[in-house]
Amino acid sequence: MIEVLSPAGDKERLKWALIYGADAVYIGGYNYSLRANANNFSIDDIKESVSFAHSLNKKVYVTVNILFHNEDLEELDDYLKTLSEIGVDAFIVSDLAVISRIKELNLKPEIHISTQESSTNKETVKFWEKMGATRVVLGRECSKEDMIDIKENTTAELEVFIHGAMCTSYSGRCVLSNYVTYRDSNRGGCSQVCRFSFEMDGKGDFQIASKDLSMIDYIPELVSIGVSSLKIEGRMRSIYYIATVVNAYKNVVKACLDNTLTNEKLEYYKKVLNRVSNRENAPQFFNKLPAVNEQYYTGRNEVSNQDFLAVVDDYKDGYAYISQRNNFKVGDEIEVFGPNLEAKSFVLEEMKELDGTIREVANHPEEKLIIKVPFKVSKYDMIRIPIQK
Repeated sequence: MIEVLSPAGDKERLKWALIYGADAVYIGGYNYSLRANANNFSIDDIKESVSFAHSLNKKVYVTVNILFHNEDLEELDDYLKTLSEIGVDAFIVSDLAVISRIKELNLKPEIHISTQESSTNKETVKFWEKMGATRVVLGRECSKEDMIDIKENTTAELEVFIHGAMCTSYSGRCVLSNYVTYRDSNRGGCSQVCRFSFEMDGKGDFQIASKDLSMIDYIPELVSIGVSSLKIEGRMRSIYYIATVVNAYKNVVKACLDNTLTNEKLEYYKKVLNRVSNRENAPQFFNKLPAVNEQYYTGRNEVSNQDFLAVVDDYKDGYAYISQRNNFKVGDEIEVFGPNLEAKSFVLEEMKELDGTIREVANHPEEKLIIKVPFKVSKYDMIRIPIQK
């Protein structure tokens, strides 16, 4: 079974990712992680998260993938041993020193090689196999032909990024952040300078940012190649983004494996993904070298939509108890989707407060409301503006 792997920036995101279909999540601790701006996980958080994931027969991978300086090594052994005792399923690493310590300490978690190592050829993957890695996260710069060649000539599991932000440089090799903001992108401090607007020849708004990655059209090919894990980027994204993206890719993968994936179904999930994303996207390196259409130069416009309307907290006797997220009103057409519910829409006819007070508009963020729903819904289902099929 091919794995759908989700990011999780904190315990809440981890819960939503797993509930909405992720087979595994990758997280970062307070130290040694390349997403310093994410909330990240304390040791107690990791212990609780591993217990929750394992109760669902799912996995947790922990990133230990900064480029280490001498001072970073001082508490590394204790950290790795603690994670191993907790029962994390894999370390995601990029530094040979970390691999050496894992092996010398005889720790249980698997070794996964981070995309920070920019593994793009079979000989590199063979090297990581010899070093004890069971999986290699391929560089985002791999083409389809690269993946096929690597798969045919190696035995390691291959993990491939399928959705999310791209690095303008080779993944993890950029020093723009260091130069402009004194924040080290290779030690968790990237300030995404490639998304800044610069002035050139007296004119502003010049950019060097890549459009986002989306591989939704190529999931059947990735399955055919024999990729083991499909990786989504975005540890700092919202629960709605994570739930929607995971749910979309999980459904496409399932349909592909069941031989029920139709063009109509694929086009629908492309609409879902395009609605939840706030940047344009492309398959980037998979089917050709990126060119002008895969890059932003001027006029990038990132619009955060307000599709996410509410979360279902409970359901009783035809009524959903919800936590509101964005403005909606009686008479609006709304849509419910969830881990076990294919998207269904209806016109909202009745809404009230918990004390029974009738409401026409939901316009107070995170307020608790009750709405009438003409079909059964469940806790953790989400309500959004309808996406046309």
